[in-house]
Amino acid sequence: MSLNRRGFLTAGAVAATATTLTGSAQAQEAQHRRVTPGADLLAAQGWRTLAGRKLGVLSNPTGVISGQVHVVDSLVAAGVRPVAAFGPEHGFRGSAQAGGSEGDYTDPRTGIPVYDAYGADATKVAGMFTKAGIDTVVFDIADVGARFYTYIWSMYTAMVAAAKVGAAFVVLDRPNPVGGRAYGPMLDPAFASGVGRKPIVQQHGMTVGELARFFAAEFLPAEGVRLDKLDVVEVRGWRRDTVFHRTGLDWTPPSPNMPTPDTAAVYPGTCLFEGTVLSEGRGTTRPFEVIGAPGMDWRWRDELTALGLPGVRFRENYFVPTFGKFVGKTCGGVQLTVTDPESFQAIRTAVSMIVTARRLYPDVFAWRPDNFIDKLSGSARLRTMVDAGAGVDEIIGAWRDELAGFDRKRRGYLIYR
Repeated sequence: MSLNRRGFLTAGAVAATATTLTGSAQAQEAQHRRVTPGADLLAAQGWRTLAGRKLGVLSNPTGVISGQVHVVDSLVAAGVRPVAAFGPEHGFRGSAQAGGSEGDYTDPRTGIPVYDAYGADATKVAGMFTKAGIDTVVFDIADVGARFYTYIWSMYTAMVAAAKVGAAFVVLDRPNPVGGRAYGPMLDPAFASGVGRKPIVQQHGMTVGELARFFAAEFLPAEGVRLDKLDVVEVRGWRRDTVFHRTGLDWTPPSPNMPTPDTAAVYPGTCLFEGTVLSEGRGTTRPFEVIGAPGMDWRWRDELTALGLPGVRFRENYFVPTFGKFVGKTCGGVQLTVTDPESFQAIRTAVSMIVTARRLYPDVFAWRPDNFIDKLSGSARLRTMVDAGAGVDEIIGAWRDELAGFDRKRRGYLIYR
């Protein structure tokens, strides 16, 4: 069955055939919001372009229609019943913490079997697809725009698995909440891991649909497979310069420690603190916006404020994590507040925070002993340059050429202008 081309962008030659507004200003802004995710567009058509297919849906709580009804529930209600669902990190219904999943089970709401795909390689996922008897994989998960957020790699694995079993792949696209600008260092393939499998930059600036096009053409051939059918159901009304607070969409937390779009704004940078002994704010109400450790104090806030970094304000902050690092201990540090999402630079800000923290608190700051920072940043370069006393501009400049190269390469796969 051929999918309706009016509702889809077919990968064709690519894949193989292939701060808050108020009052009248808020009302005026809302008039210009016309952002509609791909799932909403198909749901409005009664999912007819997917009718008759044996669907396997890879999704989580962000796969919702109008911010309310899950895509699987909507499909079932429309009489287009998937034969299986697949859960990534945190699970299909999103109940698991970081590094966890929900296991295999039968979804009590729909009676559909759910397979745990988190951490599974392409061969194992292909076996799940075969067991479930699917002929089309539907991907609907909201990304946050960072290489180390694992959902894009779940999508990549599923794409390889779909190619292995000859299944079609459909991406229900959603906006990138931090916009369409690429930034940061490239992953060195020698440092590939579950938080970065292929060479893309740290803040990739692409939607999952655009990434799927890129993956299909740039990476799948090296896996020895070809995805014969890739379709992207485009977002309507999204532009590359549109960050989440201008979309008019409701925010659904894509994972337990991504509670708000404010979290997503800082995450491509401050997630680097997971590679240090400092708390990245897990176990607080503002993960990734609150950073610190016992022994840190007001001096960090003063130093960071003096830098005049664009689009961000720092507040001296003290907190006691309820889980994660330093449980039950008082930590000093800062809270970031993004004042202008368009000018804010998450990665430059985080590098500035790391450089100043190491200089001010040499007896507190340290990398995690397993050098997890290398996997997060994509190589040993950030760690070794910081340890050698390099400045922020020198560190940022070290990846300028590779960023420019990635930006050029991705242009042919971009959908939104």
